[in-house]
Amino acid sequence: MTERNVISIVDQRDSLRPPLPLTASGAAATAGTPLLDRLARPLRDLRISVTDRCNFRCSYCMPKEVFDRDYKFLPHSDLLSFEEMTRMARLFAAQGVRKIRLTGGEPLLRKNLELLIGMLAELRTPDGQALDLTLTTNGSVLARKARALKDAGLRRVTVSLDAMDDAIFRRMNDVDFPVADVLGGIAAAHEAGLGPIKVNMVVKRGTNDHEIVPMARHFRDTLGGAVSLRFIEYMDVGATNGWRMDEVLPSDEVRRRIAAEFPLVPVGADAPGETAERWAYADGRGEVGFISSVTKAFCGDCNRARLSTEGQLYLCLFGERGYDLRSLLRGVRPADGQPFSDADIAASIDLIWRGRSDRYSQLRSLLPPAEAGAKRRVEMSYIGG
Repeated sequence: MTERNVISIVDQRDSLRPPLPLTASGAAATAGTPLLDRLARPLRDLRISVTDRCNFRCSYCMPKEVFDRDYKFLPHSDLLSFEEMTRMARLFAAQGVRKIRLTGGEPLLRKNLELLIGMLAELRTPDGQALDLTLTTNGSVLARKARALKDAGLRRVTVSLDAMDDAIFRRMNDVDFPVADVLGGIAAAHEAGLGPIKVNMVVKRGTNDHEIVPMARHFRDTLGGAVSLRFIEYMDVGATNGWRMDEVLPSDEVRRRIAAEFPLVPVGADAPGETAERWAYADGRGEVGFISSVTKAFCGDCNRARLSTEGQLYLCLFGERGYDLRSLLRGVRPADGQPFSDADIAASIDLIWRGRSDRYSQLRSLLPPAEAGAKRRVEMSYIGG
């Protein structure tokens, strides 16, 4: 089993920095000032993992030789409750978060997830706006759940699909799951009004890169261009997927292959911090996106934080250590034995984000290959993509 490396609320990466206070006075000290990290990046996006379990065993995320039948997933008592997740989301919204993405593992495996979505849909930003509430799924049970998710308040879905060829897709998910069922889930989400829909394809050279154009062709011709297909460079997330640079197909090459078949024109970003470079088909039939965290790092305006299913806060997808917020949700203040208040937790979030300097993707190319490959990182299945 892969050991999870979690640290206390004090960031021990900087041993010279004194412990951070966990009282409301921390919030008061920065009241009225914008919440920015050390690189002047705001906090806008919170990704909440609702489970560490998944029914797929994709080699780039949860390889079967590691996540086998003997793998010990987290006991239910360790997971944040829906009420705890909602409390955290409310506090993050007060600190500037505008978008919440539910992830996993496979989030639709979490029982009664619609209840959580309903609770999150009630939250508002300080200026009274509803949060942009979305979810990433492998699509395996989406056909059955789409309507209930929409009725509960979910706005959009992103579906992972790595090939149109059924044999290739079954081999990549490693549980013999058919493409047709994922496509059925996408159609059900569209019918339920969960849109715009995004489909993510992780491109691994020599494994599924010949599926790039077939994927583009299918989603150009399906659902009237309502699906935005995004191609993701194979990333060195976690420590179990055997990542190698020679298996990365740069996004520029992916785009060239598509443009040779379907001419493309660039599209500007909707908002700062977007992970995908967007290109539209010249004939107006939808768009594609390219997420290039290996060859074109976008750390400079990264505004995302990630909360694991057991309440550990990570500031980077490639992070080594997390901050234990669950201890604040369930613990008491040493000084008076009272539960930590919202102000206490908000002060901790404030201090954690202001101390953030993570930018692994930008620094990757500066690391010796042996050092980059040996670096311990949290598994994507634990904190979501």
